[in-house]
Amino acid sequence: MESSTAASETAVLGGGCFWCLEAVFDRLRGVQEVESGYAGGRSANPTYEDVCSGGTGHAEVVRIISDPAVLSFRDLLKVFFAIHDPTTKDRQGSDIGTQYRSVIFCQTPVQRADAEAVIAELNRAKLWPDPIVTEIAGPATFYPAEGYHQEYFERNGGQPYCQFVVAPKVAKFRKEFVDRLKR
Repeated sequence: MESSTAASETAVLGGGCFWCLEAVFDRLRGVQEVESGYAGGRSANPTYEDVCSGGTGHAEVVRIISDPAVLSFRDLLKVFFAIHDPTTKDRQGSDIGTQYRSVIFCQTPVQRADAEAVIAELNRAKLWPDPIVTEIAGPATFYPAEGYHQEYFERNGGQPYCQFVVAPKVAKFRKEFVDRLKR
């Protein structure tokens, strides 16, 4: 799906636990909707347990619907790369496995070109000691995660994982992108 309306663009990104990505992108000006889910694997309609097993090939992802007049895909990617470690293959912190890989499921050739350009710019800037290993993939079927995963941080902010993993990413985003926060 390229876009859901004339004034929106769809992006599908994986960068570790989808709870972290959703919590950040929900706060980004220009984002109309964020949904946690799974993409890039071999099985249809996977469950959280299926994906966590590591055997489906799916990654935990978020599908983001945004207004390209307010937020370009390149700007979306800059936030994406700032809130996760794109230099670790199949891992984000203590979350290990292909389901936690860094991946961009490009919906259009323009998104692919933008993703390649942003990664090249970031590698040249040497922001990390290791090169970016984020996978650039084509469109993949998006499977929404179970309802209890949607808006997880908003509903479970006091849970230990949220306090120690999600909240620091949200705080980092708010500090680095204060000019991009929803009002």
